[in-house]
Order: sequence, then structure tokens, then C-alpha cells
Amino acid sequence: MRTYSLAYLTANASTVPQAVRIAADLGYAYVGLRVQPNGPGAPFQTLIGDAAVLRETQALMRDTGVGVYDLEIIRIGEQFNLADHAALMDIGQILGAKAVLIAADDTNESRLADNYARLCDAMRPYGLTADLEFMPWTAVKDAKSALRVIDLAGRPSNAGILVDALHFGRSHTTLQDIAAIPRELLHYAQMCDAQSGFNFTTEELIHTARQERLLPGEGNIDVTGLFQTLPQELPVSVEIVNLERSKPIGDKAWSELCLNATKKVLGGA
Repeated sequence: MRTYSLAYLTANASTVPQAVRIAADLGYAYVGLRVQPNGPGAPFQTLIGDAAVLRETQALMRDTGVGVYDLEIIRIGEQFNLADHAALMDIGQILGAKAVLIAADDTNESRLADNYARLCDAMRPYGLTADLEFMPWTAVKDAKSALRVIDLAGRPSNAGILVDALHFGRSHTTLQDIAAIPRELLHYAQMCDAQSGFNFTTEELIHTARQERLLPGEGNIDVTGLFQTLPQELPVSVEIVNLERSKPIGDKAWSELCLNATKKVLGGA
């Protein structure tokens, strides 16, 4: 039986407690939370520094059995300061989160690897893996690049590579590249669909990723081949944001459509 996590972007209009409740009602085992913005002024979920929301979240987690799988987001840029992310690590430990999504913005690969290694060291006492997501508009554009950075960092024990179906379909990443990722670096993978290809502008890539993904089976990314190549027991983060389609029906109905479509593509388990 596969386990499924409700990613932040899928239920992006929901508070943390609302997301936990939706996950419980629909049969998701986990939620993913965005507790830090992915850019200046970008939306995120209030949790850090809000004791009332934390108490409500913990109570719901106890009552429903829903866990927190991953937290978003730490970006590693040229000016990277570990101290900026201490609160995220603290909340991750409090909630028993397993992974943190890492994005790479520093094009100096050596410096990026050094900072990634420092981040892994800092996160290890909190029980968190540092899952480096390759995205074609960032400094780590494909699976080979992600593996190279992790190797340059000395392959820390809590290092990871996050495979998102969207970025698999829009980067120069093959199924052979996916198969070559060492099993110990894979902690979860993200599911969605879209039109695949390499001719998108940066603006188009970001727009799709943040606003207009498709349900599995609606696009032409080889999501079946991807998830057959990944370890079958790998938790699946259902990350399917489509603002135009989700807003009229609400997060819960949309999250249900996303889960059902994902299960259909993955064989119903």
C-alpha cells in the first residue's frame, strides 16, 4: 500500500489545521506544510510563532493520526544564513516532520555544495532530511545536477533528492537518471501532470509549477513510467495546484479529485 501526503500547493487556501482535517477526511496519511514563503511576499501557512495554531495542529494530529511529512521551504542562495531557518527546524522537530524541501539558487556549485553540507549538518539533530529538489529554472536543473551537488557535499547521511513529476517532465532528466539515484537519497516524490518539453520560458515554467498543474493522466508527462522507476514504497506527495479549477470547488473537493486521479494512475493502491 502506498502512502499519500497532501502537499501545501494542492490545498493552498487552507490553514495548517484545515489541511490536517482535509487530509484525515480523505485518507491522506500526511500533510506537507509551507511554513516559510518561497520568495519575498509570497504566501505561506501561519504556524511558526503562533502558539494557538500549533496547539490546534498538534491536537488534530493526535485525534486523526495524520502526520507532517515535509516542510517548505529553504532556499540556498549566494548569501545563505543557517540561522534564518532555525525556527523551521524547531517546528519540524516539534511536529515530527521527516523532510524539508530545499531549493538551490546559487549557481556557484562549489559554494552551493558547501552550504548544503552545512545545512544537512544543522538539520540532522532535528531528525530532518534535506531533500534537494531539481527544477529547470533553478541552479539545480535536473537529477544529475542534484546528485552531483550532493556528492560534492560529501553525501551527508540525511541528504536527499526530491523528484517532482513536473520537473522530471520539463528537464533533461531521463528514467535512467531516476533509476541511478541511490535508494538512500529518495525519501518521497511529488505527483502531478502537465505538458512535457524543453521549450518553456522561465516565466511559463514557474507559472505552471505554482498555478496550473494538471491531474495525473491529463498531460503527457510519463508519470506511470516515473513512479514505476521510483521505489514502489516511496511516499507520494500529491502536489497539484490549479488555481482556476480549485477555487470554485474549494480545497477539500479539489484534494479529493487529486488523490483519486493519483491512485488511478498508480493502480488504485
